[in-house]
Amino acid sequence: MRRMRNAAGRAGPKQITVRLAIPLLGEVTGVWEPVEVERKAAWELYVELATRVSTVELGPDDGFLREALTSFYSLFGTTRDILRRYGPDVAPRRGHGHLTFGALAVTVLNQALRPLLADWHPRLAAYEALRPSGADPVAYERGWEHAAELRGEIATVREVLIGLANALAEVAGSADLLRPATMPYPPPELGRGDVRNPGRPGNGPGPSWSRSARKRRASVSSRSRSAAGIRRHSACAACTRSPRAAA
Repeated sequence: MRRMRNAAGRAGPKQITVRLAIPLLGEVTGVWEPVEVERKAAWELYVELATRVSTVELGPDDGFLREALTSFYSLFGTTRDILRRYGPDVAPRRGHGHLTFGALAVTVLNQALRPLLADWHPRLAAYEALRPSGADPVAYERGWEHAAELRGEIATVREVLIGLANALAEVAGSADLLRPATMPYPPPELGRGDVRNPGRPGNGPGPSWSRSARKRRASVSSRSRSAAGIRRHSACAACTRSPRAAA
């Protein structure tokens, strides 16, 4: 992939291929050839996504649904502000099959986040309004009969946001801030090729290689602990031998 350098000397791709699977809409696919102002806007939105609850996985007994929905909602104001400040240069007119920062950002907001919030915000609010005085809000929320269903839809939208975040990071020339700092970058078995929606087999960086990387790290860690245990055992054995045996 050919890469260009901005004024600061940071390498960025001349173009990337983006594929996002958006619920109710289908797959959004196209080539993004970013201009410099799009790279700056991409970095700003990427920072927002990388530091929000909206891109953090919620386990069955983790997190707070209300907090996740609020995080999703706040992305509307953040994205509007970025679009206004950078103006129409982040949404230049392009031919069929070509994407821009503006097109991607607005599509994700309107086609992925808005339907989720329009459906679930009032439903969750109605349930919250019935919470007895003194009841723990987290325990009360987890007792909601629709909690698991909402968690599933949040997880689906989260995959869309991570796919968008991957594209933004690639365009900005940034390392992957969504990954723990201790993980190798880029993944040994993958380069930084097309930025595709994670969670779909064979579509590049995503949960598939993350799980593989975790298994490799666990295996290496286990071998390291075993080797360390053998060394400690040998050292202890040497310490306890009699002076005559040691001689």
